[in-house]
Amino acid sequence: MDGGGERRREAIAAELERLRAEREELDGRILLLESQLEAGSGAPAPTAGEGGAAGRGVGTGDGACGGGVACRRRVGDGFAAAGGLPADMIYRYSRHLLLPDFGVEGQRKLSQSSILVVGAGGLGSPVALYLAACGVGCLGIVDGDDVELNNLHRQIIHKESFVGQPKVRSAADACREINSSIKVVEHNHTLKPCNALEIVQNTLLENCRYDIVVDATDNLPTRYMISDCCVLLNKPLVSGAALGLEGQLTVYHHNGSPCYRCLFPNPPPVAACQRCSDSGVLGVVPGVIGCLQALEAIKVATAVGEPLCGRMLLFDALSARIRIVKLRGSSPVCTVCSENSDFTKVDFEKFDYENFTQSPMSDKSAPSVNLLPESARITCRDYKKLVDSGEPHLLLDVRPAHHFQITSISRSLNIPLSALEEKLPMLQTVLLKDSREASASDKMSPLYVVCRRGNDSQRAVQLLRERGFLSAKDIIGGLQSWARDVDPDFPVY
Repeated sequence: MDGGGERRREAIAAELERLRAEREELDGRILLLESQLEAGSGAPAPTAGEGGAAGRGVGTGDGACGGGVACRRRVGDGFAAAGGLPADMIYRYSRHLLLPDFGVEGQRKLSQSSILVVGAGGLGSPVALYLAACGVGCLGIVDGDDVELNNLHRQIIHKESFVGQPKVRSAADACREINSSIKVVEHNHTLKPCNALEIVQNTLLENCRYDIVVDATDNLPTRYMISDCCVLLNKPLVSGAALGLEGQLTVYHHNGSPCYRCLFPNPPPVAACQRCSDSGVLGVVPGVIGCLQALEAIKVATAVGEPLCGRMLLFDALSARIRIVKLRGSSPVCTVCSENSDFTKVDFEKFDYENFTQSPMSDKSAPSVNLLPESARITCRDYKKLVDSGEPHLLLDVRPAHHFQITSISRSLNIPLSALEEKLPMLQTVLLKDSREASASDKMSPLYVVCRRGNDSQRAVQLLRERGFLSAKDIIGGLQSWARDVDPDFPVY
């Protein structure tokens, strides 16, 4: 090769090197500007003379690198490489990012998602805390109740200092304390047909339209309502339940999974629909289910893993067993989600879910039965006057034995309602014995019946009168009324 050709090659190589250097510098400046635009930092862009190795800076042992881009990334001004995350997010969520199945893409999707949690109780507490801690972009919380002392054994998001204050405020405060970088939206309302569509759509906040709904409630009418709402708005629904020592979990209306009505077109009998306030719950059980609900919501939001669509998880705390059962698919005749359904948003807003399920949405409005005439009932105040007068009688407490162990009125006899009929001969013997001791008479002493809230006692009196115990009377309102109207220091549970 002659000398002219060699010089030409050297000139071309030098020009390429210069252009490559300029390109690298431009790329670094473009990435920095894009990051500042996203972060809203408004910091001035570096000039061509600042850090000529922009995008290529290498730090020294003491962390100084002459102001290059790599240095800026470390000091945390929000800059990240294309497709990456800001430095503060990388540090906060580093354990997420180390997971090959989750990584940067999973965290980015989660940070861009908006999730609505309905209920800030035993289930909603771990759901909201974990979604906030894990970095969901926007977290909405719906609840219309106030924090009570008897919530705290299971509703771990609340503190004693918030007793008497709205649960939503307490929950939002806890979520902001654990992660101030996310957006938390408070909906201090009880979800009802008249407001559910507006809240779930969240049309008032442009950048916080909910993608996923988590049902963390504990009553049947609300479960039907939330499921119907999610079908109408085409939202995935992560539904959990916990009662006693058991829990369950599934994902409705997602990837072909059925809605709640597909599985339960008709509500179960009222007697089968117990609440925590009726049957109790071990505090950790809703915690377990709530953690799993948070996990399912994250899986749906990030498209990572296999959500519980078309499957239900069943948890038995006593045996520490978890079973997964397969659910039947969407019903072709479902009145809400089938192709031929004519259920509209107007129908939804007019639908009476409490009447449909024959149960209330709130345990504060538990229905009371009215089975007896006034002559077969007595108020707590009148019964207290009878006690104070020393009139001979027998007080029968028909609550379950473990309720009786919690608290009771002195000198009461416990025969649970479920065992009352077979114990009638024994009851008759006790009444005759008391009568003879008090007045040497064979006439049975008057009988007064009490329970927790005044419903089971009416059923007991009805049975007793049918079996010949004509003196039996119900104490109206049960032990709750006794504590409210007679003895404020009587334990309430």
